[in-house]
Amino acid sequence: MSRSRLVPGVEVVAVPGRGLAVRTTEGEFLSVRTRDADESALLSLLAGAETAPLDQELRRVVAAFEQAGYLADEPQPRQWPAARRDIRLLGDPAVTRPLAAHLAALGAQPRTAPTATAADASPLGIEDLLDGNPAAVVWCLDGPVPDGLWESADRLPEHGVAWLRCHRESWQAYVEPLAAVPGDVTAAHVRARRLAATPAHRELSAYWTGPRTSGAPVRLTVPAAALLAALLADDLSRWATDTADTAGVPARRRLRHVDLRTLAVTEHPVLPVPVVSSMPRKDG
Repeated sequence: MSRSRLVPGVEVVAVPGRGLAVRTTEGEFLSVRTRDADESALLSLLAGAETAPLDQELRRVVAAFEQAGYLADEPQPRQWPAARRDIRLLGDPAVTRPLAAHLAALGAQPRTAPTATAADASPLGIEDLLDGNPAAVVWCLDGPVPDGLWESADRLPEHGVAWLRCHRESWQAYVEPLAAVPGDVTAAHVRARRLAATPAHRELSAYWTGPRTSGAPVRLTVPAAALLAALLADDLSRWATDTADTAGVPARRRLRHVDLRTLAVTEHPVLPVPVVSSMPRKDG
C-alpha cells in the first residue's frame, strides 16, 4: 500500500537552535511549529516510513503539511504509453542524435530520418509526414526556418499527431510549443506573434526570407545541442505521460528562447492566432 510522503522538490531540514524548516519547490524556507510533536517520528513519517499510531500533536502537523500540498501518495513511475512511443525525428543530426538518445532512455521509440539542413531543406507534404503513422513529429533546424517549410507540418494536430520543433537564428535558439490538438500553437502562429511583438518586424521578415550575409558561421556546440534536446525530450515526455506542468507557462503555450552563448533559457507565453473573418459587405 502506498504511503504519504513529501512530494518531489519539498524537503525538511533541521535548523540548529530553531527546529524544523520546510524548503518548498520554489526554494523558500518556512518554519515548522511542531510544539510537542516528536520531530524524529515526524521526519520518519515524511520520508514514507511506517510509524506507530499518531498522537494528536503529530496529526496536527501532518494535517498542516497535507493542507499545504506538501504530502502525496507515494508516486508511481510514469511509463511512456505504447500508443505514443513512435516519434519521428527530422532535421539536423546535431540535435536529433542526442534527442533520440534521450527519448529511447525514457521509453519512446524514436525514428530518425535523414533530412537536409536548414540551408537546403525542402517542405514535406502531409502524406509524407504521416508516413508510418507516428504519434509525434519533431523537426529540428540548426538555422532559420525557410518560408513554407513547416506549412504542412502545422496540420499534423488535425490528424491526431503531436507536432514539436526548434530552430536557431544566429546565437539564439527557439523551442516552440508542442501542438497536440487542433487549436494549439503552430509554427505559423509563433511567426506571426514574433512579428507583432517587435518594432523591427520588416527586418525580421527580411531575415527569415533571406538572403543573409554573415561572417564565420555560428556552430551549435555539443552542450547547446544537448540542452535543446533535453528541453524537447522533456516536453514530449510530459505530453506522452499526461504529466501536468507545475510551474511556469504551460508547455503548449510556451515559447522558449535559448541564448546559445550562455545557455540561459527564458520562457515567453504565446497564444494561437485566431482566424479572422472577413467583414460583411454592406449593400447600397
